[in-house]
Amino acid sequence: MIYLDNAATTMRKPQEVIDAVVKAMSSMGNAGRGANEASLSASRLIYDTREKLCRMFGAEDPRRIVFTCNSTESLNIAVKGILNPGDHVIATMLEHNSVLRPLYEMEKQGVRLTIIKSDKKGRFDLRDMEAAIAADTRMIICTNGSNLTGNYIDPAPIGELARKHGILFVVDASQTAGVFPIDVQKMNIDVLCFTGHKGMLGPQGTGGMYVRTGVPVRPLKSGGSGVQTYSKTHPVEMPTALEAGTLNGHGIAGLHAAVEYLEKTGVDAIRAREQELMWKFYEGVKDIPGVKIYGDFSSKKRCAIVTLNIGDYDSSEVSDELLTVYGISTRPGGHCAPLMHEALGTVEQGAVRFSFSHYNTEEEVETAIRAVRELAEEE
Repeated sequence: MIYLDNAATTMRKPQEVIDAVVKAMSSMGNAGRGANEASLSASRLIYDTREKLCRMFGAEDPRRIVFTCNSTESLNIAVKGILNPGDHVIATMLEHNSVLRPLYEMEKQGVRLTIIKSDKKGRFDLRDMEAAIAADTRMIICTNGSNLTGNYIDPAPIGELARKHGILFVVDASQTAGVFPIDVQKMNIDVLCFTGHKGMLGPQGTGGMYVRTGVPVRPLKSGGSGVQTYSKTHPVEMPTALEAGTLNGHGIAGLHAAVEYLEKTGVDAIRAREQELMWKFYEGVKDIPGVKIYGDFSSKKRCAIVTLNIGDYDSSEVSDELLTVYGISTRPGGHCAPLMHEALGTVEQGAVRFSFSHYNTEEEVETAIRAVRELAEEE
């Protein structure tokens, strides 16, 4: 199979990641739950992973890095743990349901929601965002990279805007963590939500969030923490405050190895290779009659994603043909980005997403180009 669904999850992981998980499965105890070596070594590895992520994201303190299962959990903690009835929050049409659904839930509880519109190329105007700011605005929440169009959204100007108005800035880095450089302090990011299983090349079931010092967040859950056992309330010290229960230590061991791989290989080198393959594919399909490509390709700075449709074919039919005839794995349908499909006019048809990894080859890209061309000729 030619795997071109890396925006959903990077299926091919570095061997070091696989080895680390296997080793942890046979040796790791429960971090913070004992004085035995199995428990202590788990605690050391988990803290070392916090330190690595702290450096990767330019955070001020490893204790501000919280482990979660994925971006969805991180975003739920951020949205439900910060907003209160009467608050105003600003989001965009580019957002994933991991952002939208928690926001809709909070809207029912009395939070006022403004969604900034997007044009047909998946772009929004920062001036519209600033115009939406009001006296009760508590948060701006925005993706760092669209999982549908691949458009990259620079957090720095939004962070500067939020800081100027005294508003919290929450960033969904699901598609960019491990691929684009992120510096939470320089970009004025108050909360960064990320997942481990995509660009970070870690196991599924891993992820986390950075929370700036001084930003209060209510925990989504409470329970065992390994400390303050006799207290009736959950500890308030970070990161324990947001990490009730046993962590996914085996997965974090894999994430630790993945971050080491990213450090060794270089995020810039990985991104350059992915974009090289993406642009090769884009140039090969953009002029094929009947093929419509979505997103803004005027900038070289973008996620390694090309999303398209062929004529009036349903996207699921195209994706099925790509898999059964050519052995190419892609993602059709709505991509959990309903408002973005509204902006693109693809609600009924959906769209076929090709997303690239640095592990893909030029030969695989050429096969994908040929497949799109042949399917378009049949249309």
